[in-house]
Amino acid sequence: MAVPTIPEFLKEHVVESKTGLLTTHVEESEGKLYLELPAPGDDGLVGEYLFVSGIRTGLGSNDVGLDRGKLGPSKVVQIKQASGKVIFYSPNLDYRAISRNPNEARAVQESFAPAILWATKPVARNEDGASLIDLTAYLVRDAHGVVRTLAGSNQGAFSLDKERSLLLTDECLSFPDNLEFEAALTFSSKSPGSFVRQTAADASAVVIHQHQSIVALPDDEYEPREFDPRMGFFNLEFADYATPIHKPLERRWIVRHRLQKDEDADDNSVIEPIVYYLDPGVPQPVRSALLDGAGWWAEAFEAAGFKDAYRVEMLPPGAHPLDTRYNVIQWVHRATRGWSYGGSVVDPRTGEIIKGHVSLGSLRVRQDRLIFEGLFGAQDTGKGLPNDPVALSLARIRQLGAHEVGHTLGMAHNFAASTYGRESVMDYPSPLIEIVNGKLDGSNVYDVGIGEWDKLAIRWGYGELTEGKELLELEAMVQESKDKGYVFLSDQDARSPGAAEPRAALWDNGSDSVESLRNTMAVRALSLANFGPNRLPSDLPSSQLHEVFVPVYLHHRYQVEAAVKTVGGVLYSHSLEGDGRARPQAVAAPQQDRAIDALLDCLDPEFLAIPAHITPLLTPPAYGYGGGRERFSSKVSPAFDLLAPARAGAQLVLDGLLNTQRLARLDYQAADDALIPSVDGVLERLTRKVFETRSEPAAQGAIRSEVQHLLVNDLMRVTQNGSAPIGVRSKARAA
Repeated sequence: MAVPTIPEFLKEHVVESKTGLLTTHVEESEGKLYLELPAPGDDGLVGEYLFVSGIRTGLGSNDVGLDRGKLGPSKVVQIKQASGKVIFYSPNLDYRAISRNPNEARAVQESFAPAILWATKPVARNEDGASLIDLTAYLVRDAHGVVRTLAGSNQGAFSLDKERSLLLTDECLSFPDNLEFEAALTFSSKSPGSFVRQTAADASAVVIHQHQSIVALPDDEYEPREFDPRMGFFNLEFADYATPIHKPLERRWIVRHRLQKDEDADDNSVIEPIVYYLDPGVPQPVRSALLDGAGWWAEAFEAAGFKDAYRVEMLPPGAHPLDTRYNVIQWVHRATRGWSYGGSVVDPRTGEIIKGHVSLGSLRVRQDRLIFEGLFGAQDTGKGLPNDPVALSLARIRQLGAHEVGHTLGMAHNFAASTYGRESVMDYPSPLIEIVNGKLDGSNVYDVGIGEWDKLAIRWGYGELTEGKELLELEAMVQESKDKGYVFLSDQDARSPGAAEPRAALWDNGSDSVESLRNTMAVRALSLANFGPNRLPSDLPSSQLHEVFVPVYLHHRYQVEAAVKTVGGVLYSHSLEGDGRARPQAVAAPQQDRAIDALLDCLDPEFLAIPAHITPLLTPPAYGYGGGRERFSSKVSPAFDLLAPARAGAQLVLDGLLNTQRLARLDYQAADDALIPSVDGVLERLTRKVFETRSEPAAQGAIRSEVQHLLVNDLMRVTQNGSAPIGVRSKARAA
C-alpha cells in the first residue's frame, strides 16, 4: 500500500501543528501525536538528540521512590531511517575511541552492543525522504521503569494498562531547542503492596504522569574537565580505547554546568548565568528560607572570579518543572518523611549538566521542628525567640536547600568537612546544641552561608584556566586545599557499617568525635531531665509525646556512629601517587581507648534508663491516631515498652563495636602495635561493663539483663560470620 506524502496525510487528519526543535502534529480526537522528521543524510541519519524521561506526578511513598519530579537517565539517541523504518538508536557511550581516525572509532563501536530503543514505520513520507511517524506508542509506554521500581520495592507485579493510559495532548509542548511530552499511565496489579495501598487512591490502578523530552544536543564549545578524586565532584566515566598504551584506559570527566565569561565584557560577567527556579508550591516561610539558602552559592561563584553568574528565582507562571530549560528546586510531598536529593540531566558525551533538578521532601522541616520541640519545648514554637523550633527548622532548611543544589552543580558529599569547622554545606550537619549557664542553647545550631571548602571546590571545578597552564593551576588549588587542612571524604568512606575513617561521618560535629560524643551525651541528659508535657503543642493528644521522645532519647545516635569509627580506625585521604599525602595509618592507641570508654558509658543502665518522671507521660496511642514508624516498637502493646529504648540505644553501640570488619582491623593493628587495644581486650572490657555486678534499681537491672542478652547474641553472630577472620571468630567465641 502506497504511503501518502506528509501534506496528503495531514489533509485527512484534523491536527494542531507546532513548530520547534522538530515539528509536531497533535490529533486531539484520536489522542495521537505525529512527529515530522527531516530527510536523512546519505548514512540514514535524521538527527541526534538527548532523550530524557521523568515523572511529573508521584506515588507519595518514600519507601518506593516514585517521587514527583523524579528524573530518569538521559540518553543520546540517533534517529535513523533504515529498511523502511524509523529507528531510535542509542550508541554505547561507555566505550569510545576519542580519535581523529574514524576506523579506530568504528572498531570500538562495533565491539560493544548499542541499543535500538524503538522502531516504527512512517505513516507518511515525502519524495525528498522527510517522514512523519506516529510517536504515540513511544510516549505512552513505561519509559521511566515504574513497573521495575514497584517490583524492586516488593510492591507486587504491576503492568501498564494501555486501555487506561493516554497521551496528554495539552501537555505536549514545542520549543526551539526541546520538545516536551506527557502521558497519564495506569499501572494495574491484582496484589498491590502495602506502600501502594497506603498512598494510592486505588492501589490496583496507580496513575503516574510520565514526562519525556527530546532535547537538542549542546554545541561542541564545552570543554570537559578531568576528574580528580581529591576535589569532590561527581564524574562521568568511560573507557577510551584510543588512549596510549602507557595511559589508563578509563577516562573520567567531572559533571558541571557550562559557565563562560563574556569576552566582550571587562567585569567578569558571564555569557549565560546559572539560574535556579523555586517551585511556587513551596509555602511561606519555607519559601523565603530556600531562596536564601539556595542562593548562598552565588558567593562561591563570585569567589571563583565570575560576576552575577548564579542566582535563584521563582519559577515563572506556566513553566513546566521538568522542562529541560529550567533548573528547578521542587517541593515533594510523601506520606512519610524521607530523603531530599539533587539530580541532573547530563550530556553523557561530555559531563555537561543541561538541567539541575532538586527534590526537597516537605516533611523534613516538620521533623526538625519536632526534634527541636523535644529539646527546647513547644512553648516558643513560632514566636521568633532564640530557641524557637520553627526558626531553628528554617535554619536547617536553608542549609538543606544549599546542599541539594550543590549536588546539581556537580558536587559530591564531603563528610569530613565537619571536622575542620563546618566548612562545607555538602556535609550532613548535626544540630549543634550547646549548654550555656546550665541551659540548652541553639543560637549556633547551623552554620550560615557557603563554606570555604565549597568555594575552593567551585573555583577548581568552574574557574577559568590559563591556556597551556591548566594542569598546573588545578594542582595548585589542590595543594591549597591540603595546606589549609581540608580533607574530602565521601559516601564510600562514611556509609558502610564497617567504615574506618573517623573523620568521615554523617550528622556529626567537631574535630574530635569522642569529645563531641561526650558533649552530645550531656545535651541528651539535660534534655531528658527537662522533658515534659511542654514538649508537645497543646492541641495534640498527650500520647503524641512518644514521637517527640524518640529523637530526644536517641540524640546521641549519630555521634556514636562517628565515635565508633575511631576504634580500629584508619586515617587516610584520597591522593594521587606522588602528591605528598600521608599514607594510611591506624588511629593512635590513646584515641581508640578514649572512644571505647565513651562508647561503653553509653551501655550503662543508668544512661539507658528512662527518667522516672517521663514514664507516666508515654501513654498508649489516642483514638484515631494509632502507632507509626516514628515510635519505639513494643512487646507490651498498646502500652509503652520501657525496655524498647534501651534495646535500641544499646544496639547502636554493639552494632558498631562488634562489626566484623572493625574487629578484623583492630586485630591487625594490635598485632603491629602493642599499645592499640586488642580484640581480646576490647571484648573483655565490653563483657565486664555489661556483666558487672552492682546494686542498682530494678528498672536498671532489667535493662542490664536486656543488654546482656543483646551482647551474647551479637557475639554468637560474630562467631558464625564466615566472612570474619578465624582469629576474630575464635576470640568472640571465647568472650
